[in-house]
Order: sequence, then structure tokens, then C-alpha cells
Amino acid sequence: MGRLDGKVAIITGATMDEAGGVGIGGATAQLMAREGARVVVADIHGEGARRLAGSITRSGGQSLAVEVDVSKESDILKMVAAAVDTYGGLDILHNNAVASGPDALGKDGDLLSLELSAWERSLQVNLTGVMLGCKHAIPHMMKRGRGAIVNTSSAASLHGDVVRAAYGTTKAGLNSLTQYVATMYGKQGIRCNAVALGLVLTAAVRSAITPEILESLKRHHLTPYVGEPEHAAEAVVFLASDAAAFITGETLVVDGGFSCHVPAFADYQAMATAPIVATKD
Repeated sequence: MGRLDGKVAIITGATMDEAGGVGIGGATAQLMAREGARVVVADIHGEGARRLAGSITRSGGQSLAVEVDVSKESDILKMVAAAVDTYGGLDILHNNAVASGPDALGKDGDLLSLELSAWERSLQVNLTGVMLGCKHAIPHMMKRGRGAIVNTSSAASLHGDVVRAAYGTTKAGLNSLTQYVATMYGKQGIRCNAVALGLVLTAAVRSAITPEILESLKRHHLTPYVGEPEHAAEAVVFLASDAAAFITGETLVVDGGFSCHVPAFADYQAMATAPIVATKD
């Protein structure tokens, strides 16, 4: 028996590349399907979404692909209608789509060089897209008497950095929106939580990150490894499942301990000649 048996789920930002690789959304869709959910995979790259849905179906799951730009309300309405019309209702929404590519992250540097187009696209996808997803999914969840929304946030929403001001700021707004949705609709059986993810080695990240930066980030993780898409998927499925029935309005940090320690942690670890904490006899 799966954790999501009988549930209908929408996952945005869910795609598969030509080599069969998946990111956070794809890994989440695959896991939800294995746990018994019927999944609608939605992505701005329709071919990748169809490739993912086909893979899930061939593996014995039930899946439908929808091409969608989450910043467009008409696309959101189409996505939700596809889930309801095909599977009879809606139980889970995973708002995972994120502004990416050269027109978003590629122009999201420090504040003085930040291009307005990148700021606006980040707002449209990372925040407005989540609001629209919630707005149009919740009425159908209410008809079921319950529902679970899980938003993909980021550890970048919890602290400052020298780059990606638009990304981090929109994710911080998403954390607040998560609390508002949980508060407004909790009595109607709707739970809303977020996962604040740290470094997740998707194919896109692997191709973009330099070995030097990756090694630096590894030193600051408390775990002996960095994140994989499957780590994120497990957290999302938990929050979407009945095992998290008493959890709502929370932002769960899933980053291998990257953001929980003092900044000098990695330097302390490198000091092989002395313990981190000195004691007196």
C-alpha cells in the first residue's frame, strides 16, 4: 500500500531530459506515482513533460502531461482542469516550477547589475505562479474536504548572499504565502507547507557548477554528501502524505545542514590539530 494511494497530484516544473534525467519535479512525480498517486506533470517544456509522463506510465503508474507556463492564469486553469477532468478531482499540488535559464538566473547577479526583466520574471514564476496554482487548486480540494499543497522554496530565502537577489527574495515571499494559505484554508482541510532546499545536484546544476564551487559547498554541509533530486522528492511526498496530517504552515529546511551552523564551521573542520571545542580539566 502506497503513501498516496487514490490521490491525484499536480507537479509543476516536472520534466525529463532526452537522456532520462530528472530534476526535483521529475523525481517527485516518479516517487508520487510509485506511492500510488495519479500524477499530472506540468512544465513549460511540453516535450520533456510528455517524456516524463510516458516513462511513469511504462513503469506501471498513471500520468498525464500538460504544457504550462505557470505565470499565465489561463495555463494554470488548463492544468487544473486537465487533472480534474481526467482523474475526477485534485488532492495534492506541488508548486515546483522556477524561473530559470539565461533570462532569469543568468541575469540575477548582485543588485546593481540585476536586470529588471530577470526580477520581473522571477516574480511572475516563483511567486505569482505559486499564488495562481493555489488559487485554482484549492476550490477542487475543498470539494474533497481536504488537500495538501507543497511549495518548493530555497535555503536562499533564509539568508543573504552575493548573488541571486531576485531568486532569494521571491522564495522568501513564497514562505510567507505558504503561511497565508495555511491560515486562510486550514479549517477547510487544506494544508500548505514548503520545503526550503539547499544544493540539489540536478543535471542542470551539475553542468553549471564548477568543481571548485562544488567542493566549497560540500565542506559546509553537515552530511557527508550533497543533495540529490530524490532527497527533495522524499521530503515533498512526506508533507503531501497523511503522515504529515498535523503539519501545516511550515517551511521545512532540507539542505543537509548547510544553513544551520556558524559560518566558520568548514574552517574549524579543516583544523586537524585541535578539537572544535576546548575544555578545561
